[in-house]
Amino acid sequence: MTTVSTHVLPAEAHLGLRAALSDHAVMAGRSLRLTRRNTETLVMAVLLPLLQMALFVYVFGGAISGRAAYVDYVVPGIVLLCAGYGAATTAVSVAADATSGMVDRLRSMPVRSTAVLTGHVVASVVRNAVSTAVVVVAAVLMGFRPDATPAEWLATAAVVLLYVLALSWLAAFLGVLASGVESAGGMSFVMLFLPYLSSAFVPPETLPAALRTIAEHQPITPVIETVRGLLTGTPIGPAAWQAVAWCTGLLVLCVTAAGWAHHRRGRS
Repeated sequence: MTTVSTHVLPAEAHLGLRAALSDHAVMAGRSLRLTRRNTETLVMAVLLPLLQMALFVYVFGGAISGRAAYVDYVVPGIVLLCAGYGAATTAVSVAADATSGMVDRLRSMPVRSTAVLTGHVVASVVRNAVSTAVVVVAAVLMGFRPDATPAEWLATAAVVLLYVLALSWLAAFLGVLASGVESAGGMSFVMLFLPYLSSAFVPPETLPAALRTIAEHQPITPVIETVRGLLTGTPIGPAAWQAVAWCTGLLVLCVTAAGWAHHRRGRS
């Protein structure tokens, strides 16, 4: 009896990897072009954090702890808040593709349909890189004076990148689950709300007992404390490994969940 080998040859595996990378690169380019055309979304992702930073620094800064000291305290929180705004738009973009028939058209083509999720995540990372750079420059103009070394700046960029990736994949998962664009916008609200219940704007010990418990035990606080410590030299303690653990765990969970939800939606 003749047996048929089912082993994948190295050359075939290499071609499969090249095709997968090509699909993801094409979808990433598409999402970046959509971002470039949708300038209102990019402007709002930058403008809202800038307005909030100006509000907290110039309106509340003097009353809280002095403007010069408070700007150094609040900027790390504003950077992560900016990342939340940028990532939240990913849910809307994914939902728009899912409800407009774009994903269904991809399923009829020799293209990995999950590449559309990767494309939106890559666009989210690029948007956040631009908006974060603008926020940091504006913060310096407002009096922010970080004393980080080049190595600490690189470590800060790595932590923020990991945080943005985790939030972007969470947003992609919510976008797949959403029944429409409006629903996706509402579901991503939690990403915009959590930083307010953290150490972003005031130390947790100044909050009421219930809110203090939430602020001290939610995932965004260690990320903020790590970024703040790297940029301004405040003690980091266990916040660094907690931040990496939270972001890595969320990233793995959301990549898996987004892929599962995407395939499940395609079968329904």
